[in-house]
Amino acid sequence: MDLQKTGARLLVRCSRILADATVGASIAVNGACLTAVELSDQHFASDLAPETLKRTNLGNLHQGSIVNLERPLRANSRLDGHFVLGHVDGTAEITALTPLGNDNWWLTIRVPEQLTRYIVEKGSLAVDGISLTVAGVEARQISFTIIPHTYEHTTLRAYVPGVAVNVEVDILAKHLERLQQR
Repeated sequence: MDLQKTGARLLVRCSRILADATVGASIAVNGACLTAVELSDQHFASDLAPETLKRTNLGNLHQGSIVNLERPLRANSRLDGHFVLGHVDGTAEITALTPLGNDNWWLTIRVPEQLTRYIVEKGSLAVDGISLTVAGVEARQISFTIIPHTYEHTTLRAYVPGVAVNVEVDILAKHLERLQQR
């Protein structure tokens, strides 16, 4: 990442996700929607605004970091998971990732206090862009059961306590709160 006073540039080496991408395409990196400003068949680059660096874990990346990547949903496609916009609300801290047996895991994160009102048991929360179902809520501690496929195909396998992850709460909950305030 080439850090600048007013932001940074992130270069991501990848290929499969770039099959039909063009300059200007949206690509979510760890759940943060970024714009591809440079593109080849083996990488893309995005500019990170100061706001993006402030609200996400992208400024913590270093050369060789593994990230979750996802292209945006097309209007004529199935919706798998919940509405994830790539508009990260903040970062949370991994507090535990415990094996449950049969390659299942129990993930616990500590979220910022101001986000807890949007998180409910059996609701959805995006963690580094991964749409997860909330299994438990205890104050700021949010827990999830992680199935083997999710563990193997995302950055979850590299998480350890203390790592910062991006979180995006359910947009519908935020809109409902705003409507209620009016």
